[in-house]
Amino acid sequence: MAQIIWSSPALSDLEEIAEYIALDKVSAAQKLVKTIFSTVERLAEFPESGKFPSEIKSRKHREIIVGPCRIFYRYESEIVYIVYVMRSEREFRKYILNEREG
Repeated sequence: MAQIIWSSPALSDLEEIAEYIALDKVSAAQKLVKTIFSTVERLAEFPESGKFPSEIKSRKHREIIVGPCRIFYRYESEIVYIVYVMRSEREFRKYILNEREG
């Protein structure tokens, strides 16, 4: 069984998304966070179940979808690293280039 490790940026991403949703409906934000965590936990048993994102040519990252979010992760040496969480409608390359530079 693989170990799940959340990166700080991924947790921050999820928190920002949940806070935005909570502006309209707190229960929806809570439900989304709970669903994302339970879906990610399944990667411990099935770490290769995510698909390769079409925007990325390298095969280092995979993604799972929990609407309205895309969760990006890497699987290496029995460890699943959750690296990004973003809203589905955002363009991945622009998101990474614009918001992850620093």
